[in-house]
Amino acid sequence: MIVKTADEAPKASSTPPIIRKLSGNVSMNTFATFASRLLGIALVGLSIFVSMETLARKLFNFSFEGADELGGYVLAVGSSLAFVVALIDRSHIRIDVFHAKFPKKLQAIMDWLSSISVALLGLFIIYVGRIVVVDTLSYGSTAPTPWATPLIWPQAAWFAALCLFALTAIFLAVRATVNIANGRYDQVIEEFHPKGAIEELEEEMSDLKRR
Repeated sequence: MIVKTADEAPKASSTPPIIRKLSGNVSMNTFATFASRLLGIALVGLSIFVSMETLARKLFNFSFEGADELGGYVLAVGSSLAFVVALIDRSHIRIDVFHAKFPKKLQAIMDWLSSISVALLGLFIIYVGRIVVVDTLSYGSTAPTPWATPLIWPQAAWFAALCLFALTAIFLAVRATVNIANGRYDQVIEEFHPKGAIEELEEEMSDLKRR
């Protein structure tokens, strides 16, 4: 019988469970699914509101006078959430005609640079969005609509979604950087390479089977 000493026994990881969980692709995909459903709920709610607006106008000659305004807010916040989903799902368009023909190390470096570029874009978007929010607060701006909505409310949700996109991009960029620094080029390629037609077809077929 082999008895392990205390020094030889496996040690529990000191990494917090939430960090270990976020380091997996499954968690990122779950996060993307949550954002997609949140966007879907918002769009369904907008559709119901527009339908009620249409019926009220036709049947009762009454209008809520805010369908266009609410639609703009939903689309603004929804597009920001869509950035997050597209980033995690690798749905952003990349020119990959020659990507697969390069050596693996060069492919990994290009994928790493793409993740860094998106992270920098996220930081720039936060910078510009913050200027908009600060100006809105300074002037106390309201929407030029019958609702006269204080614009800081929808802009706060919009800016929060942009921050979520930036944080996700930074997290992925750091993850790619760590893998590059440790020479894990295959893992970088697997997680960050642009999707090809075959991979997209396989995902669609897998999703069809699940349904």
